[in-house]
Amino acid sequence: MASIALFDLGNVLLDWDPVRLYTELMGSREQAEEFCATVTTMDWHKQHDRGVPMAENARRLIEKHPEHAELIHAWRIDWLDMFDGYVDGVDDIVRALKVAGVPLYALSNMPAEVWPEMREEFPVLTDFRDVIISAKEKMIKPDPRIYAIALERMGNPDPAEVLFIDDRQDNVDAAIAAGMKAVHFTDAAALRAALGEAGLL
Repeated sequence: MASIALFDLGNVLLDWDPVRLYTELMGSREQAEEFCATVTTMDWHKQHDRGVPMAENARRLIEKHPEHAELIHAWRIDWLDMFDGYVDGVDDIVRALKVAGVPLYALSNMPAEVWPEMREEFPVLTDFRDVIISAKEKMIKPDPRIYAIALERMGNPDPAEVLFIDDRQDNVDAAIAAGMKAVHFTDAAALRAALGEAGLL
């Protein structure tokens, strides 16, 4: 049975959606979706997650889209406005796991620069013993090497003792390939059931 919980953060614990920010800035969800699909794309954002400084990555994109400079800078300046608190019910699950004495860790594709403000904005993040941030490691999930780093940071447990939770199936598959147990996150109720089956709650 699993004895350690390893969480993804974005859209597992934290409700993250860049379109939310750009809808506020542009006044239209349709325009925001188009902007995020064609300018501030996920392929562009993954460079932040890989450790490219956000200012440098913005500069490169502004060279291609100078007319959108202000909106591109907003990705960093208004980062927290992409969030709408916790994914419903998951913060309660994290707190319950902590009370139960389950060692809590997180493995997140995330820019390094935003981590201090994230910890301040979302207090439940302090319940984790350690958080492995992709940008600090210069690699992102589902790279097998980052799961090896996570295991090392957790004290090199038997991978089968770790239950990994992520909303992306490719990341879940990579965790299973690393020997971990894994759950494809859909909602808090299903997660609570999976944690119960794993003997963690």
